[in-house]
Amino acid sequence: MRTRLERYFRFRELGTDWRTEIVAGATTFLTMAYIVFVNPAILGAAGLPAPAVTAATCLCAALGSILMGWLGRYPVALAPGMGINAYFAYTVVRGMGVPWQTALGAVFLAGLLFLLLTVLRVQQRIVAAVPLELHASVAAGIGLFLALIGLRNAGIVVPNPETTVALGNLRDPNTLLALCGLLIIATLAAWGVRAAMLLGILATSALGVLFGLTSWRPQPLDWSEITAAVGKLDVAAALDTGLLEIVFVFYFVILFDNVGTLIGVAKKAGLLEAGDRLPRAGTMLGVAGTATVAGALTGTSPVVCYIESAAGVSAGGRTGVTAIVAGLLFILALFAAPLTGAIPPAATAPALIVVGSLMVGTVAEIRWTDPLVAMPAFLTMITIPLTSSIANGIAIGFIAFAALKTLRGRYREVHWLVYVLAALFVLRFAYLSAAH
Repeated sequence: MRTRLERYFRFRELGTDWRTEIVAGATTFLTMAYIVFVNPAILGAAGLPAPAVTAATCLCAALGSILMGWLGRYPVALAPGMGINAYFAYTVVRGMGVPWQTALGAVFLAGLLFLLLTVLRVQQRIVAAVPLELHASVAAGIGLFLALIGLRNAGIVVPNPETTVALGNLRDPNTLLALCGLLIIATLAAWGVRAAMLLGILATSALGVLFGLTSWRPQPLDWSEITAAVGKLDVAAALDTGLLEIVFVFYFVILFDNVGTLIGVAKKAGLLEAGDRLPRAGTMLGVAGTATVAGALTGTSPVVCYIESAAGVSAGGRTGVTAIVAGLLFILALFAAPLTGAIPPAATAPALIVVGSLMVGTVAEIRWTDPLVAMPAFLTMITIPLTSSIANGIAIGFIAFAALKTLRGRYREVHWLVYVLAALFVLRFAYLSAAH
């Protein structure tokens, strides 16, 4: 049996062994385990019960990672995506007033759309049509959005009617706790500690309890609490015409996140074929879509491939066993659900800032010396945090890219699908203006 598994996962061909793969899987888990505490904190702001989100986070991460390892045979783990969870909570639910049950329905529809387009092989055409610079600028814009939320949750940045935002009260105990947490995470990361964010969140929470800033009473695992969001999605309400835009935003972010991460991790692991072709791409995208549908059914935002999987690759992971090990560890993390009550906003806010800083690193992929791509990329990146909307950033980026290419006389360089999407986004803005 062991020999058959080694042949299935191509151990000899990829130069790996069981010990290396298990260590790599544990490394990947530790680098992304912070999501177990951060995701409930973010979606909790939308009204979802924290223990239920914790359970959904662990179960969907386990399902996605194990399926990715077994079917896709890649060392890539999945979990609810950062950035898109903030869009779910702060833009869709709190900003637009959409009930979280309806928002989960939109996630479900986005997952089904993703699966359908994967089966029809449309995904590859969309990826080829969208300029790489827009991929990078969307990721960077989401990073800035996350960082802004983290800074506000920490009290470091506060609203100001004169200047929009201003520096908060740095003498506030909770703000000081958040700053301390940020310093802990940054220091651990500087020393190359794999689980820097997870350890930083736990250490900051412990300091909060020590100084009386956090109150927590240990509770047993209550299955009624952790299943409180299961099956509560409202698909019928999500089919309302006004909410279809949300479905498409979820879809595009799922697509950009997964494709970018899969290519990046596969390249680092040396798993790409000639021409940077990604073997079994359809299978892996299908797994991501399935995990997102499962997330909507259990009570969490879209599930995507995690770039933190690169840490496992750095530890020697080359096969799907790495992802399977990470998935099994997420099942064990399910028993951390009662701990979420001990994690204060001051402990999760620094993690948002750090994740934001990592996502902004994609700006290095943008050709800033070429105005035809630099301007659309910049507008995309800056619009997302300033309007608290990923949808606005994507729309403005597409419109600016298509318009500049056309005005420069290089319209033949633009895929027809980009023009179609740009036209739809123009109609969207016209509709929004008329509605106001």
